[in-house]
Amino acid sequence: MPIWYDPLGLALGVALDQVLGDPRSSAHPVALFGRAAAKLEESSYGDTRWRGVVHVGICVGGAAALGVLAQRSGDRAVRTAVTAFATWAVLGGTTLAREGVHMAEALEQDDLRRARARLPHLCGRDPARLEAPELARATVESLAENTSDAVVAPLFWGAVAGVPGLLAYRAVNTLDAMIGHHSPRYERFGWAAARLDDVANYVPARVTGLLTAGLADDPVRALRMLRRDGHRHPSPNAGRCEAAFAGALGVTLGGTNVYGGRTEHRPTMGDGPKPDVKDIRRAARLTRTVGLAAAGLAVLTAWGLRRRHSG
Repeated sequence: MPIWYDPLGLALGVALDQVLGDPRSSAHPVALFGRAAAKLEESSYGDTRWRGVVHVGICVGGAAALGVLAQRSGDRAVRTAVTAFATWAVLGGTTLAREGVHMAEALEQDDLRRARARLPHLCGRDPARLEAPELARATVESLAENTSDAVVAPLFWGAVAGVPGLLAYRAVNTLDAMIGHHSPRYERFGWAAARLDDVANYVPARVTGLLTAGLADDPVRALRMLRRDGHRHPSPNAGRCEAAFAGALGVTLGGTNVYGGRTEHRPTMGDGPKPDVKDIRRAARLTRTVGLAAAGLAVLTAWGLRRRHSG
């Protein structure tokens, strides 16, 4: 069946995200998918890569198939409504920026306890011993990376692959968060989820980096940092986003991070000072701006593809 390119549905979904954000509810579609994937893992788990491949194939294939069925339902108005709902369900840009602001407020009030409690909403870094400067750096880095994961990437896949693309991407990204990390349990079983997430985010991360540089107060500096430092991150994608944000904000990102007792020493990106509290609000504003630009680009792309395929 041909892909249903729906620029209006994408635009409406972005508007819903701006108004509603991402309600923390057990009935949210992403939460429902996460519980279903966890239930499947009880029977599919095995400490091998091929078991992980099967698990990811079932989960992502099921999400894509659901998208195909949803795309075939009803007339044009119904399909636009389905696209709008799916877009809202997979986007997280409004909530991401709000979490950044919540962290800024806690640190501005010198409330380290509240700030440490909020960090898990943004990333998997262990907050227990982090002071304000490291909490600020963790927040800015998370805002940068998740501008791609939670905003640009789902919009990209929605623009080029319709509702199946939206749902499949969110399935891939959710599985990566659940099992695609280094740990004794998931080192092999989570390999497929991590690699597929790398593939799904390859183009969106670079689009994010270019949009960030183009929207920066000093685009030349941001683009220079993107080109110089974007490859230095352990992730093939996150570094593009973080390097562009470092250049746009005039800060240095990277350093030592602790994840559940595991320490990682990452190269630095950027030439400025380490980020402080005031940079969190600047990063949150940049996240919103890049997200809106990505939404406009996605709508135009979907419109162009519809004209091309209908002509």
